[in-house]
Amino acid sequence: MSQTPDQADEVYQDRILQGVSRTFALTIPQLPEGLRRAVSNAYLLCRIADTIEDDNALDSEQTRHYSRMFTEVVAGAVPARQLSEELVPLLSDQSIPAEHDLIAHIPAVIRITHSFNANQRKALERCVRIMAEGMADYQDTETLEGLPDLKAMDKYCYYVAGVVGEMLTELFCDYSAEINQHRDEMMKLAVSFGQGLQMTNILKDIWDDRQRGACWLPQEIFLAHGVELGQIRPGHTDPGFEEALGILIGVSKDHLRDALTYTLMIPAKEAGIRRFCLWALGMAVLTLNKINRHRNFQAGSEVKISRRSVKGTVLLTSLFARNGGILRLLFKIYTRHLPSTDIREKLSKLGCTAI
Repeated sequence: MSQTPDQADEVYQDRILQGVSRTFALTIPQLPEGLRRAVSNAYLLCRIADTIEDDNALDSEQTRHYSRMFTEVVAGAVPARQLSEELVPLLSDQSIPAEHDLIAHIPAVIRITHSFNANQRKALERCVRIMAEGMADYQDTETLEGLPDLKAMDKYCYYVAGVVGEMLTELFCDYSAEINQHRDEMMKLAVSFGQGLQMTNILKDIWDDRQRGACWLPQEIFLAHGVELGQIRPGHTDPGFEEALGILIGVSKDHLRDALTYTLMIPAKEAGIRRFCLWALGMAVLTLNKINRHRNFQAGSEVKISRRSVKGTVLLTSLFARNGGILRLLFKIYTRHLPSTDIREKLSKLGCTAI
C-alpha cells in the first residue's frame, strides 16, 4: 500500500532522526505520543539551524542570510523548497551525509512543523529565531582566545541550549495542564538544565573545537590561573589549566543539579517525560566524571562514555524514574567526586565575574 504524503513525511522524520543524533533517537521515543512528534520535529529544526551555522563553506554573510531565511521558512513566510534548493549545493563535506539529506528534505520537516497547534508552533518559531540569530553573532567572534568571561559563556549556552530548554518546557506545558501549573519555575530551571548539558559538551569538545578554530571557554577564569587560551595545546596542559577546568566542572555540576530539580517537577506519572530528561542528565554526569578524572585529556574520544555506561544510566534512571528521593541520592553519589560547588566564593577570590 502506497503512503500518503503526510505518512511519507512522518516516516522521513523518524528515519533522519536516527542519522543525525543517536542520543535523541534514543531519548525521544520515551516521550508520550502527544509529545514525541513535536519534539522530534523541534530537534530537526535545531539541527538544520546548527548545520547552517557550522558549515565552513558558508561565509559570515551567507550564514546570516540563510539563518534569517530559515526562521522565515519556519514562520511560513518563505517557501521551504526555496531554501532547500539554494542551500544544498553550497554545503561542504564538513556537514555529514545525514545533514545534507536533512537540508534536502527541509520541506518535509516544515510540513510537519506547520501541522502543529498554535502554542507548539509559537514555541518552535521562537526557539529557531533566537538560536539562529544568537549563533550567527557568536560565529562572527570565533577565536582560539575563548570568550571574555563566564557571563559570555552563559549567553552562548543560552543561544544553543538554554532556549531549547525553554522550548521543551513550552511543549510540556502545552501537553499537560498539571505541568503547566509549574511553568514559571520550570522555565527558569530549563535554562540552567540546557546550560549544564551544553557546558558538559563544551568541556568534552575543547580540543576538537580548537581544530576548527573555535574555543568557548571563558578567558577570565583561565587568565586568573596564569593560562592564555590562545596558547594551549593538547598534551601541554599545566596545573593552572586543570584547576580552571575544575571550576567549570563545578559550575556544570550546579546546573545539572538544577536539571534534576526541573525533572522532579514533572509529575511522577509522566515517567516517559522524566526518562527523557533523566537519560540526558545521567549521561552528562558520567561525562563530567570522566573529564574530572582525566583533566589532561587530549581528545573528546578519551572522555566519551562507553555504551555500557549509557545502558547502565538508562537502566538505573528508568528503574527509579518515579522516585524523587532515590534520584536525589543517586545524583549525590555520582557527583561526589566532582569539584565542590562553592563556585561563587572561588570566583570571588580570583577576582572573576560572579555567576
